[in-house]
Amino acid sequence: NRQDAVKQLALESDFIVVIGSRNSSNSSRLKELAEKCGVVSILIDGIKEIDFKAISKYKKIGVTAGASAPETVVQEVVTTLCHKLDAKVQEIGKNKEDIYFKLPPELR
Repeated sequence: NRQDAVKQLALESDFIVVIGSRNSSNSSRLKELAEKCGVVSILIDGIKEIDFKAISKYKKIGVTAGASAPETVVQEVVTTLCHKLDAKVQEIGKNKEDIYFKLPPELR
């Protein structure tokens, strides 16, 4: 799950960007968990909220997202971080989140 992924990310990062709404309990928990693991973290809705000068001091920046964060926003953040900070992407702990439900007999 996403919380396990944040724990793993915290082991390999010195700063974590959590993408998601401040109204999202899930996203807020991810930020809190990263901080509990000892990693400075921010919760953002999008790329415009990142202070690139402030985060440029970090060597390893992790990025994660709440369940409701649009994939387009996640990709925009990752792409912009790579471009502005001359960084490389390394995916870790990619969890498959597909859920399948068996159809009721009357619909099969």
